[in-house]
Amino acid sequence: MTAVAESGVKDGGAAVWSPRITPPIGVELTDAQALACAFRILAQSGFSENIAGHITMVKNDDGDMWINPWGLWWDEVSASDLCVVDRDGAVKEGRWDVTPAFHIHTELHRARPDARVVVHNHPYYVTVLAAVGVLPEIVHQTGSMFDGDLAFVHEYTGEVDDAALGADLARRIGDKSVVILASHGIIVTAPTIQEATYRSASIDRACRLAYDVMLLGRDPLAIAPGLRHGMKKSLLERGSDYFWAGAVRKLLRHEPDVLD
Repeated sequence: MTAVAESGVKDGGAAVWSPRITPPIGVELTDAQALACAFRILAQSGFSENIAGHITMVKNDDGDMWINPWGLWWDEVSASDLCVVDRDGAVKEGRWDVTPAFHIHTELHRARPDARVVVHNHPYYVTVLAAVGVLPEIVHQTGSMFDGDLAFVHEYTGEVDDAALGADLARRIGDKSVVILASHGIIVTAPTIQEATYRSASIDRACRLAYDVMLLGRDPLAIAPGLRHGMKKSLLERGSDYFWAGAVRKLLRHEPDVLD
């Protein structure tokens, strides 16, 4: 077991241990296929609210990005349904139209080159806390993946349907990767679709745990910051790919049409 340094920080992640080999997904996914899988995985996890929400993934150096079309629920998106929009949201590829709320994504991608993937929706327990202006406490070790990355945007501005509102929201988000929006929902950013999907699939459970602990009326046991540091690295550096591969294998067993 890795020792805790004198500073109280316990290291973690790939530097401590990496598997020699892991079970494969069984198919090489294109970017569009991977994004379509993410939509369905998150729909099945309860992250999506019926017609709401969007995920974008930067496609190339020109700033073009994949996005879901307006009119399809997340659990019915297939790779061929996805659209490609430019930096300003104009549709360049695809059969369908896209939401005017693409400004949430275009301006955040513009401000944050590290955020190749941007996920937005309204998971239930996230929105419970969003309604009262509360960030979830880290009450369980898996919540450590959000340590230092959580923020709250307290002003509700309605539908983000123009570039100015999108740029203002990007400014409020800053460098945080998991941001709850008052009376609205959540935005998750990540450098890869694997990490974005894992974090998005985990945040509503983290909020539900925090909410249930609040109902108990008891203070949660503290997880030392130094221990959260190492656990966060292990979860994101090892857990993201582990979660992704298992979730995709499960999806393809039952819904192989997602790749079409």
